[in-house]
Amino acid sequence: MDTHTLPAARPLNRQDCKTLALAALGGALEFYDFIIYVFFAVVLGKLFFPPSMPDWLSQLQTFGIFAAGYLARPLGGIVMAHFGDLFGRKRMFTLSIVLMALPTLAMGMLPTYHDIGVAAPLLLLAMRVLQGAAIGGEVPGAWVFVAEHAPSRHTGLACGAITAGLTAGILLGSLIATAINLAFTQQQIAAWAWRLPFLIGGVFGLVAMQLRQWLHETPVFNELKSRKALAEELPLKTVLRKHKTSVALSMFATWFLAIAIVVAILMAPAYLQKQFNILPVDALRANSLAVVALTLGCLVAGALGDRIGSALTFIGGSLALGVTSYAFYVTMAVDTSQLYPLYALQGFFVGVVGAVPLVMVRAFPAQVRFSGLSFSYNVAYAFAGGLTPILLSLWLKYDSLAPAYYLMLQCLLGVSVGLWLLLAEKKTSAELSAQP
Repeated sequence: MDTHTLPAARPLNRQDCKTLALAALGGALEFYDFIIYVFFAVVLGKLFFPPSMPDWLSQLQTFGIFAAGYLARPLGGIVMAHFGDLFGRKRMFTLSIVLMALPTLAMGMLPTYHDIGVAAPLLLLAMRVLQGAAIGGEVPGAWVFVAEHAPSRHTGLACGAITAGLTAGILLGSLIATAINLAFTQQQIAAWAWRLPFLIGGVFGLVAMQLRQWLHETPVFNELKSRKALAEELPLKTVLRKHKTSVALSMFATWFLAIAIVVAILMAPAYLQKQFNILPVDALRANSLAVVALTLGCLVAGALGDRIGSALTFIGGSLALGVTSYAFYVTMAVDTSQLYPLYALQGFFVGVVGAVPLVMVRAFPAQVRFSGLSFSYNVAYAFAGGLTPILLSLWLKYDSLAPAYYLMLQCLLGVSVGLWLLLAEKKTSAELSAQP
């Protein structure tokens, strides 16, 4: 583990808090732009594909376009991280906002299939790919940026705050989608009101871009630049040649993060309605409460990572998530009256994912940190995020409690990551004690 290229230990000051707040707020607004598409997928399917197309096929293609955003993440993340390691974190951090805001704004102004035919879904796909490229650079870039600003004794809290900001973006998307559906009739939404959340998202992105003008380049990058110690070769080449173990650890941690979020948060509302006949309004309200609890859990996990270490945080948090997930799904099968408290409790322990970025920023040296983290995170997330809905859908055909067992299996992965970190810490301590 490489921690000597993070800022020295000192208390958080006012400038640190300002940097964290601006970065987290910008992350929340940008993640809103990325996620808002899914809340209007049904409407988009009817507007951007031929009316004669069966509903199931138009929805399949609509969600296929949504998935394209995930598939574009690795390429966008790798390219932006490459330049971030060579030319500065702040430049790429700001570029990701622009790359997200403009396509989101354009999506709100796109002509539909009725206006321009097959060009409509192709334009929608192009905008979604640009969004995916942007978020691929945003998330790793945000973690690296705050980790290299915050003092080392608060790196976990800083990364947890960014993760909490991203989850708050999901909540913001849910709330605005709910407000649109309450304020307008379905006919009005189909006619023009569907454009509003995308136009709002574009404005959010431009506001976030202005906020990031107040941020400064990280002290770590400035020091590397002044010492002429930046990467001498393609940063990703160095990562794959010298840091394979760090890549593997980061990918396993990301796999755990992705599945916890996808299963427990993103897929849960539809699952609760279909399997347990919970009313849509109750499922969505409970989901919003779980996201609030998740946001708090990310902050707690990040702070615990600073206090007791990432290893113990992973082990304890994973075990707690496994227990609460099993209790939640098993109870819902017989008594849905406990929906709100049990889902909120599960959501809080999903927050253990707030400890994931601390592991990754410490796994790579500063010269290639952005590239190493971005490659590991985006590739693992693309696979985990893409495969999970398919695997879970197949499993649900045979067992209605499949999400519980799937999450419990992933919690074993989380415990394994924690044990891996414990062994790495012991090895490092032994090497240091053996030095003369």
